Amino acid sequence: MTVFRWIMLLVTGGLFTAAVASFLIFIFADIEVFIERARKLRRLTFAAGLFWFNVEVWGRVVYTLVNWNRPGG
Repeated sequence: MTVFRWIMLLVTGGLFTAAVASFLIFIFADIEVFIERARKLRRLTFAAGLFWFNVEVWGRVVYTLVNWNRPGG
């Protein structure tokens, strides 16, 4: 699970950074295409974050169900 966390951290962090950079370019240069890009990247950032959360929660659920009646556990 640790490898998945690092990969998702990089993906989500990269999307977040790109969204903020696009928004800042829009603010300072007033180029319309960058606000649309920032909005799309923001949506992808939220989607990646929610995917990450779902995998963490459901991974724990599956782990618990698999190991439910294991002796000594």
